[in-house]
Amino acid sequence: MSLTPDDLVYATWGPFELSATIVFTWVVMVILVLGSWLVTRRLSSGTEISRGQNLLESVVLGMRSQVREIGGPGSDRYLPLAGTLFLFIAVSNLLAVVPGYQPPTGSLMTVTALALCGAIAVPIYGIAARGLGGYLQQYIKPTPLMLPFQVIGELSRTLALAVRLFGNVMSGSMIVALLLAITPLFVPIAMQLLGMLTGMVQAYIFPVLIMVYIASATKSSPGAAPDDDEETMPQEGAE
Repeated sequence: MSLTPDDLVYATWGPFELSATIVFTWVVMVILVLGSWLVTRRLSSGTEISRGQNLLESVVLGMRSQVREIGGPGSDRYLPLAGTLFLFIAVSNLLAVVPGYQPPTGSLMTVTALALCGAIAVPIYGIAARGLGGYLQQYIKPTPLMLPFQVIGELSRTLALAVRLFGNVMSGSMIVALLLAITPLFVPIAMQLLGMLTGMVQAYIFPVLIMVYIASATKSSPGAAPDDDEETMPQEGAE
Protein backbone atom coordinates (compact mmCIF):
# COMPACT_ATOMS: atom_id res chain seq x y z
CA MET A 1 0.00 0.00 0.00
CA SER A 2 1.50 3.34 -1.06
CA LEU A 3 1.33 6.16 1.44
CA THR A 4 1.27 8.94 -1.16
CA PRO A 5 0.79 9.09 -4.95
CA ASP A 6 4.50 9.96 -5.16
CA ASP A 7 5.27 6.32 -4.34
CA LEU A 8 3.41 5.09 -7.43
CA VAL A 9 5.75 5.57 -10.43
CA TYR A 10 4.50 4.69 -13.91
CA ALA A 11 7.64 5.41 -15.96
CA THR A 12 11.21 6.58 -15.47
CA TRP A 13 13.46 8.48 -17.89
CA GLY A 14 16.87 8.93 -16.31
CA PRO A 15 16.44 11.27 -13.33
CA PHE A 16 12.82 12.01 -14.27
CA GLU A 17 9.88 9.99 -12.97
CA LEU A 18 6.26 9.97 -14.07
CA SER A 19 4.44 9.47 -10.80
CA ALA A 20 0.75 9.22 -10.01
CA THR A 21 0.97 12.72 -8.54
CA ILE A 22 1.90 14.21 -11.92
CA VAL A 23 -0.57 12.10 -13.88
CA PHE A 24 -3.59 12.80 -11.71
CA THR A 25 -2.69 16.47 -11.28
CA TRP A 26 -2.94 16.80 -15.05
CA VAL A 27 -6.15 14.77 -15.03
CA VAL A 28 -7.72 17.25 -12.60
CA MET A 29 -6.47 20.23 -14.61
CA VAL A 30 -7.86 18.77 -17.85
CA ILE A 31 -11.23 18.13 -16.20
CA LEU A 32 -11.40 21.70 -14.89
CA VAL A 33 -10.30 23.31 -18.17
CA LEU A 34 -12.44 21.09 -20.39
CA GLY A 35 -15.47 21.40 -18.13
CA SER A 36 -15.16 25.20 -18.03
CA TRP A 37 -14.82 25.36 -21.80
CA LEU A 38 -17.85 23.16 -22.40
CA VAL A 39 -20.00 25.23 -20.07
CA THR A 40 -18.83 28.69 -21.18
CA ARG A 41 -18.73 28.17 -24.96
CA ARG A 42 -22.46 28.87 -25.23
CA LEU A 43 -23.24 31.27 -22.42
CA SER A 44 -26.69 32.82 -22.36
CA SER A 45 -27.83 36.03 -20.70
CA GLY A 46 -31.51 35.25 -21.14
CA THR A 47 -33.96 33.50 -18.86
CA GLU A 48 -33.26 30.09 -20.36
CA ILE A 49 -29.79 28.82 -19.41
CA SER A 50 -28.26 25.37 -19.42
CA ARG A 51 -27.84 23.32 -16.27
CA GLY A 52 -24.08 23.55 -16.64
CA GLN A 53 -24.16 27.34 -16.79
CA ASN A 54 -26.55 27.46 -13.84
CA LEU A 55 -24.21 25.25 -11.79
CA LEU A 56 -21.13 27.25 -12.80
CA GLU A 57 -22.79 30.56 -11.95
CA SER A 58 -23.88 29.22 -8.57
CA VAL A 59 -20.33 28.09 -7.78
CA VAL A 60 -18.77 31.38 -8.90
CA LEU A 61 -21.32 33.49 -7.03
CA GLY A 62 -20.84 31.41 -3.89
CA MET A 63 -17.06 31.79 -4.05
CA ARG A 64 -17.34 35.52 -4.75
CA SER A 65 -19.67 35.96 -1.79
CA GLN A 66 -17.17 34.25 0.52
CA VAL A 67 -14.27 36.31 -0.84
CA ARG A 68 -16.19 39.56 -0.33
CA GLU A 69 -17.23 38.53 3.16
CA ILE A 70 -13.62 37.96 4.19
CA GLY A 71 -11.79 40.57 2.11
CA GLY A 72 -14.31 43.39 2.19
CA PRO A 73 -14.71 46.05 -0.55
CA GLY A 74 -12.46 45.63 -3.56
CA SER A 75 -11.75 41.97 -2.82
CA ASP A 76 -13.04 40.58 -6.11
CA ARG A 77 -9.44 40.75 -7.38
CA TYR A 78 -8.64 37.81 -5.09
CA LEU A 79 -11.39 35.58 -6.56
CA PRO A 80 -9.23 33.96 -9.28
CA LEU A 81 -6.67 32.79 -6.72
CA ALA A 82 -9.09 31.63 -4.03
CA GLY A 83 -11.52 30.13 -6.55
CA THR A 84 -8.84 28.20 -8.41
CA LEU A 85 -7.44 26.76 -5.20
CA PHE A 86 -10.91 25.70 -4.05
CA LEU A 87 -11.87 24.07 -7.34
CA PHE A 88 -8.57 22.24 -7.73
CA ILE A 89 -8.61 20.84 -4.19
CA ALA A 90 -12.33 20.03 -4.29
CA VAL A 91 -12.16 18.14 -7.60
CA SER A 92 -8.96 16.38 -6.54
CA ASN A 93 -10.63 15.10 -3.39
CA LEU A 94 -14.01 14.26 -4.92
CA LEU A 95 -12.44 12.05 -7.58
CA ALA A 96 -11.11 9.80 -4.82
CA VAL A 97 -14.26 7.66 -5.29
CA VAL A 98 -12.97 6.58 -8.72
CA PRO A 99 -11.17 3.21 -8.50
CA GLY A 100 -7.45 3.51 -9.16
CA TYR A 101 -7.42 7.26 -8.69
CA GLN A 102 -4.84 8.78 -6.34
CA PRO A 103 -5.66 12.34 -5.17
CA PRO A 104 -2.69 14.62 -5.88
CA THR A 105 -3.53 16.49 -2.69
CA GLY A 106 -2.22 13.39 -0.92
CA SER A 107 1.27 14.37 -2.08
CA LEU A 108 3.31 16.59 0.22
CA MET A 109 4.93 18.22 -2.81
CA THR A 110 1.56 19.21 -4.28
CA VAL A 111 0.14 20.69 -1.10
CA THR A 112 3.43 22.50 -0.44
CA ALA A 113 3.20 24.05 -3.90
CA LEU A 114 -0.38 25.14 -3.19
CA ALA A 115 0.64 26.63 0.16
CA LEU A 116 3.55 28.46 -1.52
CA CYS A 117 1.08 30.00 -3.98
CA GLY A 118 -0.69 31.54 -1.01
CA ALA A 119 2.57 32.51 0.69
CA ILE A 120 3.70 34.36 -2.43
CA ALA A 121 0.31 35.96 -3.07
CA VAL A 122 0.04 37.46 0.43
CA PRO A 123 3.04 39.84 0.15
CA ILE A 124 2.22 40.65 -3.47
CA TYR A 125 -1.30 41.77 -2.62
CA GLY A 126 -0.07 43.41 0.59
CA ILE A 127 2.57 45.48 -1.20
CA ALA A 128 0.11 46.38 -3.97
CA ALA A 129 -2.39 47.67 -1.40
CA ARG A 130 -0.10 49.34 1.14
CA GLY A 131 3.17 49.94 -0.67
CA LEU A 132 6.46 48.26 0.11
CA GLY A 133 7.20 50.38 3.18
CA GLY A 134 3.71 50.08 4.60
CA TYR A 135 3.70 46.32 4.18
CA LEU A 136 7.14 45.79 5.72
CA GLN A 137 6.23 47.92 8.74
CA GLN A 138 3.92 45.20 10.02
CA TYR A 139 6.99 43.04 10.70
CA ILE A 140 8.46 45.53 13.16
CA LYS A 141 5.30 46.50 15.05
CA PRO A 142 5.02 47.23 17.89
CA THR A 143 8.82 46.88 18.18
CA PRO A 144 11.63 45.80 15.83
CA LEU A 145 12.30 42.94 18.24
CA MET A 146 9.22 41.27 16.77
CA LEU A 147 10.85 40.86 13.34
CA PRO A 148 12.18 37.30 13.82
CA PHE A 149 8.90 36.17 15.37
CA GLN A 150 6.90 37.66 12.50
CA VAL A 151 9.09 35.89 9.95
CA ILE A 152 8.78 32.59 11.83
CA GLY A 153 5.02 33.09 11.93
CA GLU A 154 4.88 33.59 8.16
CA LEU A 155 6.87 30.41 7.55
CA SER A 156 4.99 28.32 10.10
CA ARG A 157 1.54 29.19 8.80
CA THR A 158 2.61 28.19 5.27
CA LEU A 159 3.88 24.87 6.63
CA ALA A 160 0.68 24.42 8.63
CA LEU A 161 -1.45 24.92 5.50
CA ALA A 162 0.46 22.23 3.62
CA VAL A 163 0.62 19.71 6.46
CA ARG A 164 -3.07 20.10 7.36
CA LEU A 165 -4.27 19.36 3.84
CA PHE A 166 -1.72 16.58 3.28
CA GLY A 167 -2.51 14.87 6.58
CA ASN A 168 -6.27 14.87 6.08
CA VAL A 169 -6.18 13.53 2.53
CA MET A 170 -3.50 10.91 3.15
CA SER A 171 -5.04 9.63 6.38
CA GLY A 172 -8.46 9.31 4.75
CA SER A 173 -7.07 7.22 1.89
CA MET A 174 -5.13 4.99 4.28
CA ILE A 175 -8.14 4.33 6.51
CA VAL A 176 -10.31 3.33 3.55
CA ALA A 177 -7.58 1.01 2.23
CA LEU A 178 -7.21 -0.68 5.62
CA LEU A 179 -10.96 -1.12 6.06
CA LEU A 180 -11.24 -2.69 2.62
CA ALA A 181 -8.78 -5.34 3.75
CA ILE A 182 -10.37 -6.21 7.09
CA THR A 183 -14.09 -5.36 6.92
CA PRO A 184 -17.08 -5.91 4.62
CA LEU A 185 -17.97 -3.57 1.78
CA PHE A 186 -20.34 -1.13 3.45
CA VAL A 187 -18.01 0.20 6.15
CA PRO A 188 -15.37 1.37 3.60
CA ILE A 189 -18.14 3.01 1.55
CA ALA A 190 -19.28 4.95 4.60
CA MET A 191 -15.70 5.95 5.34
CA GLN A 192 -15.26 6.96 1.69
CA LEU A 193 -18.27 9.26 1.96
CA LEU A 194 -16.88 10.69 5.18
CA GLY A 195 -13.55 11.19 3.43
CA MET A 196 -15.29 13.08 0.62
CA LEU A 197 -16.95 15.34 3.19
CA THR A 198 -13.61 15.94 4.90
CA GLY A 199 -12.00 16.67 1.54
CA MET A 200 -14.63 19.28 0.71
CA VAL A 201 -14.19 20.89 4.12
CA GLN A 202 -10.44 21.09 3.52
CA ALA A 203 -11.05 22.51 0.04
CA TYR A 204 -13.08 25.27 1.70
CA ILE A 205 -10.74 25.92 4.61
CA PHE A 206 -7.55 26.15 2.54
CA PRO A 207 -8.51 29.18 0.37
CA VAL A 208 -10.40 30.77 3.27
CA LEU A 209 -7.23 30.80 5.37
CA ILE A 210 -5.26 32.28 2.49
CA MET A 211 -7.95 34.95 2.10
CA VAL A 212 -7.68 35.72 5.82
CA TYR A 213 -3.91 36.14 5.44
CA ILE A 214 -4.38 38.39 2.40
CA ALA A 215 -7.02 40.46 4.20
CA SER A 216 -4.65 40.85 7.14
CA ALA A 217 -1.83 41.94 4.84
CA THR A 218 -3.99 44.53 3.08
CA LYS A 219 -6.19 45.76 5.94
CA SER A 220 -4.27 49.01 6.44
CA SER A 221 -4.64 50.10 2.85
CA PRO A 222 -6.20 53.55 2.57
CA GLY A 223 -9.78 53.40 1.31
CA ALA A 224 -9.57 50.91 -1.50
CA ALA A 225 -12.24 51.63 -4.06
CA PRO A 226 -14.79 48.87 -4.53
CA ASP A 227 -14.79 46.88 -7.74
CA ASP A 228 -17.37 47.48 -10.39
CA ASP A 229 -19.07 44.22 -9.41
CA GLU A 230 -19.38 45.48 -5.84
CA GLU A 231 -21.48 48.40 -7.03
CA THR A 232 -23.94 46.04 -8.66
CA MET A 233 -24.60 43.91 -5.59
CA PRO A 234 -27.91 45.60 -4.61
CA GLN A 235 -29.22 45.07 -8.16
CA GLU A 236 -28.18 41.42 -8.04
CA GLY A 237 -30.00 40.96 -4.78
CA ALA A 238 -33.06 42.73 -6.15
CA GLU A 239 -33.17 40.33 -9.07
